[in-house]
Amino acid sequence: MQSLHLVLGAAVLLAQLIPFSTQAAAQQSDAFTIGEVATAANTNSASLTLEQAIAMTLSISPELRSATHSVEITEGARVQAGVRPNPELALLREGTSSRSNRSDTYQLSLPIELGGKRGARIKLAEQDQVLARGDVNVTAAELRANVTAAYLEALTMQEHVVLAKESFSLASKSTNAAGRRVAAGKISPLEQTRSSVAEASARLELSQAVADATLARRRLAAFWGSTQPEERTLVTPDINLTVIPSLPELQSRLNASPQIQRARAQIAREEASFNLAKSDQVPDLTLTFGKKKDFQTNVSQTVVGMAIPLPFFNRNQGNLLSAMRRVDKAKTDAEIAYLNATQALADAHQRASIAQEQIESMRSEILPAAQSAFNAAVTGFELGKFGFIDVLDAQRTLFQSRAQYLSALSARYRSLADLERYISVEPIVGNYMTDRNAK
Repeated sequence: MQSLHLVLGAAVLLAQLIPFSTQAAAQQSDAFTIGEVATAANTNSASLTLEQAIAMTLSISPELRSATHSVEITEGARVQAGVRPNPELALLREGTSSRSNRSDTYQLSLPIELGGKRGARIKLAEQDQVLARGDVNVTAAELRANVTAAYLEALTMQEHVVLAKESFSLASKSTNAAGRRVAAGKISPLEQTRSSVAEASARLELSQAVADATLARRRLAAFWGSTQPEERTLVTPDINLTVIPSLPELQSRLNASPQIQRARAQIAREEASFNLAKSDQVPDLTLTFGKKKDFQTNVSQTVVGMAIPLPFFNRNQGNLLSAMRRVDKAKTDAEIAYLNATQALADAHQRASIAQEQIESMRSEILPAAQSAFNAAVTGFELGKFGFIDVLDAQRTLFQSRAQYLSALSARYRSLADLERYISVEPIVGNYMTDRNAK
């Protein structure tokens, strides 16, 4: 008789679970793409795509604006570098007692730069401009990768909230059904206790998921200067998950990376600085033209002069040595930058490959097996072979598998963002600078 009551109780409880299990199965079939599981409330709300997030960051980011101001500063330095030295007007007076006992000399001194100093200054200023633009390129690439990682992290947390809500909904329905069966004397109070514990655990998981999602959205919004969490629904970026270029192919494109180009610009800049220091070894010539008038004799004389420093002591040897060492340092730094970029590229490629293997394994094996286990648990519960706790365990395993799949997708996307940090050759910064100047 007791077994009959248990079967009847199981049947009633199953009636509460079957609609949700059917819905869960339908959702699982579409869960192979992150972002497709969304609540009805989010369907009608405004959305924010990854491309929009990147565009907002590049147009508003204070960090990128600061780097752009550096380019504008070098433009002024370039103008100043091409300016020639000013002439000098001087008045020399001999004797001041009376007008008849003094002479005045008016002279104009014209400095003439020798050794190619002006051309060397211009070349150095132009290299400073190239270096500043390289800083903008590196900053834009870093921002693009960082906002991509933050966006995907927030997107993953968004989907974790959806999964946590589904888990909590199932646990709540199960607890209510168990409570009614216990009140009717159909099942043991132990089953209701288990259901209550499962519901409390699901509630905590939901609370933690909501908190994590809020933090992730706040970190994302900080990229465009907002202090409040992003409220819009995040959308799955359209990235081909089946194509990963080989590591040698990626490394062959590394020379076009913003980091390597910036390192080479630094070498060119230091070489230009060395050439300027070298030109400073050549003394400048100063030509003087004037007129001297003697008021006592009322005679005027033309004054012509020439001055040139004698490089006995100061031959700019210290600055020249420092410039040579800076060139050596820039070349060493470029080697370090290339090694670091190569290692980072290899790490990102390996992470992308591992994530791809995980995604394929979960798609072909883990997720279908978890779904089958959940369906079997529901069927077994209907036939009285399994208890309700078995259904909860199967449901938890299914949701955990889906969460792991979301994490693997997020890791795959982040690794692609890290790859693009080094191998992106799109003229992002050029477009940004052009649009900004147009405004």
